[in-house]
Amino acid sequence: MEARVSFSPAGRSLFDEPLAIAVEGLQPQQQVTLRASLRDEAGVLFESRALYQADSGGQLDLSRSPALEGGSFSGLEPMGPLWSLQPEKPLWRLVKRDVQSPYRLEVEVLGSRSQCLAKGAHERAFLRDGVRRIPVREGRIRATLFLPSGEGPFPGIIDISGTGGGLPEHRACLMANYGFAMLALAYYAYEDLPKDMKEFHLEYFEEAVNYMLKHPKIKGPGIGLLGHSKGGDLCVSMASFLTGITATATVNGSIANVVATLRYKNIVIPPLGFSRERVTVDQTWTADILDALNNPLEGPNRQSLIPLEKAECHFLFIVGKDDRNWKSEFFATEASHHLQANGKEKPEIICYPGAGHYIEPPYFPLCRASMHLLVGLPDWGGEPRAHAAAQVDAWQQLQTFFHKHLNDKRNGRQNKL
Repeated sequence: MEARVSFSPAGRSLFDEPLAIAVEGLQPQQQVTLRASLRDEAGVLFESRALYQADSGGQLDLSRSPALEGGSFSGLEPMGPLWSLQPEKPLWRLVKRDVQSPYRLEVEVLGSRSQCLAKGAHERAFLRDGVRRIPVREGRIRATLFLPSGEGPFPGIIDISGTGGGLPEHRACLMANYGFAMLALAYYAYEDLPKDMKEFHLEYFEEAVNYMLKHPKIKGPGIGLLGHSKGGDLCVSMASFLTGITATATVNGSIANVVATLRYKNIVIPPLGFSRERVTVDQTWTADILDALNNPLEGPNRQSLIPLEKAECHFLFIVGKDDRNWKSEFFATEASHHLQANGKEKPEIICYPGAGHYIEPPYFPLCRASMHLLVGLPDWGGEPRAHAAAQVDAWQQLQTFFHKHLNDKRNGRQNKL
């Protein structure tokens, strides 16, 4: 019997869904290397290698068979071949640009002399059948709306990414697979939007909120906000100043305005200051920027604090305790103190030991360091196994939070300036 690789689901699955991988037809107790690989849209190869031993029947089931020491990971990790993928090109992060095309995952079983004993391929998709992708160019808004299958109306969420610019869609489209109407919103370095991060006007984001509130497929009376990194403090600002926000979740976000000046009507919030003297660089030219930002609770830095006590929404703060970009846990804790001191509801805070800055949807591999337009080559933090587990749990926590607060008809909160 020839060796054969099998997948469950068989030919195609969503990128954030578990994938069962098994091999049959090996020799009893045979040791093999399992090589998983995919190429991103730039053609960069990502691969992982794990060592396994078949059982007495010549079978290998990753849900029951632990990986041996010496590969990309070890232990019982059924999804290890995916979350441990590493780029052939150094300092390269796996980013999905075209969510309408799947990744092609290839799995090879290699013998003791690296000969291929079996191989198989599987598609990892981003859009569930029936989910609609709709480019939005209405007024100043530059975005993509993802609507779940069915008639709706659906709970609506605006998704805002960090300082990379452009229009990332991967998180929004994956969330839409679970019944949310998701608006992935660009805010700079995209089409005719500002080319840099000198100044942002909250009126632009207000336009996006109003677009969602008026959309016939969006379930009211309010919407949700989801932001990562810089997108997190933009979401906190939106919740603090704009109406129609019911629930706000940030992933490793800040409670101070960072990087760019924020304007809204006659209000100006300056960016939090920083010191390059507090940045250290190691022998690989990787920068430790954790202490670069000033403390927003001290002196004139308080001008950069976002007045989140004005918000009338529910908050969830997702925190990677090994976030090396900035002090996310400090920001979340201070947000909780500030909200409660002003008589507001205590926010949910979920902290993940060993998780770094880029907490993505499940099974995206950890990017420990990559080139960044603003800060060179920062260390993003994270330990691969812990980070992978955090992504799985955080993804479910986000869905639970938004389903709870956006599908509950009793939640009709309105924010006031």
